[in-house]
Amino acid sequence: MKAVTFKKFGGPEVLEIQEIEIGKPGPKEVLVKNLSIGLNFIDTYHRSGLYPIPLPSGIGLEACGEIEEVGSEVKLFKVGDRVTHASMPIGAYAEKQIMPEDKLVNVPDGVSNEVASCITLKGITAEYLLHRAYPLKKGDKVLYHAAAGGLGQILCPWASAIGAEVIGTVGSKEKEEIAKKNGCHHVINYTDKNFIEEVEKIVGKNGIDVVYDGVGLKTFEGSIEVLKIRGMMVAFGNASGYVDTIDVKKHINAKGLFFTRPSIAHYTVKREELEESVKKVFDAVLSNKFKVEISKKYSLDEAQKAHEDLEGRKLTGPAVILP
Repeated sequence: MKAVTFKKFGGPEVLEIQEIEIGKPGPKEVLVKNLSIGLNFIDTYHRSGLYPIPLPSGIGLEACGEIEEVGSEVKLFKVGDRVTHASMPIGAYAEKQIMPEDKLVNVPDGVSNEVASCITLKGITAEYLLHRAYPLKKGDKVLYHAAAGGLGQILCPWASAIGAEVIGTVGSKEKEEIAKKNGCHHVINYTDKNFIEEVEKIVGKNGIDVVYDGVGLKTFEGSIEVLKIRGMMVAFGNASGYVDTIDVKKHINAKGLFFTRPSIAHYTVKREELEESVKKVFDAVLSNKFKVEISKKYSLDEAQKAHEDLEGRKLTGPAVILP
């Protein structure tokens, strides 16, 4: 079968496609034929070595597929079930993958393969950010960075549906309209304007209840500055670089802020957490709390190009790889 692998950390050029042998599933594992594969920024962290993993390795954490074979002790699924996942073991950029049964969830009717493959990781991320990391409520003022991206397409309209006032930042003129379409009440292009000053014009000084920041180094200081007293800083990504130093006196103590650096792993520790989170995500999709529009489709052979586009901020929504 075809699979994308890499032997050393580096840029998109380290990705290569290979023919590899896949074994039989273990007692509590299943063999999944991938139908659509999700493209996520965390994939670039694994490839670059920002999040080190043992090498050589496959790549990718998210896919939707059909179960072709089940292990002898599998109880949750059967051959023919359509399933999705957004977790280790790494290796979703492949025609087939062996997965532990407890990492998979069923895909309901009404949700396509492509949507399922790009909504699982981003959807669970949006769910835990909005409902658990900081339980968003009606009237809250939210600042969300990279509002035209794949996660922004999900989180911003969902936050708006909850009743929050959503301010989104983007990095180019063309992305302003996308962010507005994504449910942002206000959009700031931080390449043209100082987003701190613009936020203060909208909500006043120290007026933001929660910042959801997946950009990292470039936006961190400003995100801290716009928060209200006892506000919440949710730093969940590092697209512009990792924030590796926090000055407690300067960043936290000055306004008594709350700070968290969560990941999907922290919020899907138990099987019940995974199932409940995914149920909320698929219910939100089926009830049109947000719409998922695939911005681009790639083949496995185009994995390098997919990563170049992802890191170059050329995508305007979720993208998928079709095996």
